[in-house]
Amino acid sequence: MSSVSSLGSSQISSELSQVEARLQAPITQLNNEVTTDKADISAWGTISGAVSTLSQSLAGISNISTINNLTTSSTQNTVATATAAIGAQTGTFTLSGVKLAKSQEIYSALQSSAKAALSGGAGSLTISLSNGKSENISVGSGSLTLSGVAAAINKTPGGVQASVISTSQGARLVLQGSATGSSQAFSVKGTGALASFAYAPGSANSTEVVTQSAKNASLAINGVPVTSASNTLGSAISGVTISLVGSGSTTVSVTQSSTQLSTALSSVATSLSSVLSTIATQTAFVPASSATASASAKAAKSGPLLGNFTATDLSTQLLSALSGAAASGLSANAIGLTVGANGKVSFNSTTFGSALAKNPTGVQALVGKIYSTLDGIATGAIGTSASTTTGAAATTGSIAAQTTSLQDSITSINSQVAQITKENNAQLNILVQEYSAAESESTSAQITQSYLDVFTSTGNSSG
Repeated sequence: MSSVSSLGSSQISSELSQVEARLQAPITQLNNEVTTDKADISAWGTISGAVSTLSQSLAGISNISTINNLTTSSTQNTVATATAAIGAQTGTFTLSGVKLAKSQEIYSALQSSAKAALSGGAGSLTISLSNGKSENISVGSGSLTLSGVAAAINKTPGGVQASVISTSQGARLVLQGSATGSSQAFSVKGTGALASFAYAPGSANSTEVVTQSAKNASLAINGVPVTSASNTLGSAISGVTISLVGSGSTTVSVTQSSTQLSTALSSVATSLSSVLSTIATQTAFVPASSATASASAKAAKSGPLLGNFTATDLSTQLLSALSGAAASGLSANAIGLTVGANGKVSFNSTTFGSALAKNPTGVQALVGKIYSTLDGIATGAIGTSASTTTGAAATTGSIAAQTTSLQDSITSINSQVAQITKENNAQLNILVQEYSAAESESTSAQITQSYLDVFTSTGNSSG
């Protein structure tokens, strides 16, 4: 009888490993697809971040009318300074004979100290302003000191502020108008102990000493007389606020300035260049390089989004928005925005400033068009959020559509992998059982064969 071949455990393990490798092959391929999709999602995330930065920088030129393109200067800042609002009148303005507006100041007769009691009993003060307003202050007997009177005056908001000045000779009550201008001149009447603080302009009975009279500011602007109750002139020149600082003369200039708009455009150029560079990196193909004496050979590499139409189209749209922009006979190059051969966007502030000075209306129109086009492209790429102000619903951009599709693909592939893994495990379990049964049968057959060999061998020797 022929011998039965045995099935050893090592042979079974080898067979199972080969089957398992064969079953794993499609799972490995699917997992590679997931890795590729995740790399694509990451690449889109990088591009989305760059486009978001561009969108933020575009906000700086979204409304040209809100950008102040004026600057001011003064030949004598110790006499006057100025600021100009959007749309202010430009020109050169000579301020001559400047005299500052002043508030009225008076002080009382000398008392021994700030806390020394005043004689005459409780009383009241009535402070009357030249503009017709007045305030009444009552002081009780417990507060009849210079400090008490000053505190009582300051508790009543009005046209006068009080303080106490102490010297080695004693203390005095000082009253100062809260505002400048002749209309803020004031007189004081008092009763009781406060009668000693009475003051009336030109009155021989006044006990107060005038250190400064209330006056309006006076000056001439380009020869035109101007007066003001305060040292801030907000309406003398349309859109220009002049702050008077000291007496004398100065020249204030209000001129066109490109600084704010130039800074905003420079930011747009930088962020736009960053988007284009990011897309170029994610879609690039770098061919293999040959080995040199100083460097080893490098294998060819490609960006995750090589050949992706949505990515390359986004780059094309952004470039065209700038290179093709034109308005009022001006192009992007004419205002200092250029695209280099390497796709980098640069901005020349000197060129822009010159163009703005020659044709401010045309430059503003072109900047507005560039904003509108680029903002539309950026919004189309990254979408918009829902607005609680306008009620507008959120929109999905092309980048989100790409990543959503990729994420759906990953979810589907992971589901396939899970199903295949389940089926593979079932097949492997069946094979293990079959091999185990086969090995058991082989072992039984070997035992039977051994017995048969014994009997056969014995029979042969006895014959």
